[in-house]
Amino acid sequence: MPLILTPNIPDPDGFYDELLAAHTGLSKDESDALNARLILTLANHIGDREVLRAALGAAKA
Repeated sequence: MPLILTPNIPDPDGFYDELLAAHTGLSKDESDALNARLILTLANHIGDREVLRAALGAAKA
């Protein structure tokens, strides 16, 4: 499965609002921890090491 880099989330603005709301009231450290847990949860869901490796490369670029 190749990494999808084109918009692929239904209602991306709604998702962004939910993401921001999840961080409301959190300290910087709590927000960073939430992001780390979210990344690991989604990485586990994806499961494909090649896709995850490609995502790391895309995010780093």
